[in-house]
Amino acid sequence: MFDSFAFAIVAFLFCALVIFFAGRKLSYYGSQIAEITGMGRAWTGLILLSLVTTLPELVSGISASAIVQSADLAVGNVIGSCAFNLSILVLMDWIVPKNKPLLGHASQSHILAAAIGIVMITSVGIGIYFPGEIEITHWIGLTSISFLLMYLLAMRIIFLYNRHQQSSAAQNDKQEETILISKKKAFTGYAVYAILIIAAALFLPQFANRIAEETGLGKSFVGTLFLALSTSLPEIAISISAVRMGATDLSIGNILGSNIFNIVILFIDDLFYIKGHLLKDVSEIQMISIFSVIAMSATAIIGLIYKAGTKRFVIAWDTMIIFLIYILNLILLFFYAN
Repeated sequence: MFDSFAFAIVAFLFCALVIFFAGRKLSYYGSQIAEITGMGRAWTGLILLSLVTTLPELVSGISASAIVQSADLAVGNVIGSCAFNLSILVLMDWIVPKNKPLLGHASQSHILAAAIGIVMITSVGIGIYFPGEIEITHWIGLTSISFLLMYLLAMRIIFLYNRHQQSSAAQNDKQEETILISKKKAFTGYAVYAILIIAAALFLPQFANRIAEETGLGKSFVGTLFLALSTSLPEIAISISAVRMGATDLSIGNILGSNIFNIVILFIDDLFYIKGHLLKDVSEIQMISIFSVIAMSATAIIGLIYKAGTKRFVIAWDTMIIFLIYILNLILLFFYAN
């Protein structure tokens, strides 16, 4: 579609920067809306912010499915974003004060969200692995519909769990006072930056597709690395801001909540992918990323349960393992996806 490969690179980076800076603003207005409407901070990370920060993945996935018609870009974007989101825990652990492990001082309520994330990403692997599909239409199967049903059930379970919690670690975080703005300004600002992210994310798969074709890296690798990284920029922006103000549980909830909602995006992508069944047209190399996300999530659960008191290096042992798994995932994709 684009004549110049250099233009595709520059345009891809420009869209990524728009998503990053607009994501920071969008998270601010989203937080304001949460306070104004009475949702509170407890749900902001897991529900509101996760829906906000997965907006690029949603739009990029629809673009990859409907416009580019690339199953590997669409699925690689979602699974790659799940892996990259978990790798953000490494950055957060590095930013927190010295000798204070991120997961060791986080609320154990995140274990439930992480476990649900494992169940949902495993269901994606099952959908890719098994050759058959129960068809609802000639391009929509029962597997993708189950993603939506599991998400709704997961939100219900998490809601009931949080309602019975007498004390939440997120409420004990040191947080800056939120200066409330008017409801009109909050919703207007939210809408403006949401449109910017939608516009930038809409073109990302097209540029990523051109990069994949010109470099020969393969759509699975490009979708998992470049496209997933750029669409995860709002998570990075929010996580850095939240950790710096002491609201670590807010940012961890955002990351785990984003991973849960990412799986629902596959259901939406499948609606727009009319060539066939989305999970049946992807390369089996995507299973590498799925196993990586499962291992990273399990490591995070171990860190949340074990609760190490201090860290000997700039990052704790649990986030170090998460980082190594992510790097191994990229190495395997690079060598086997071509």
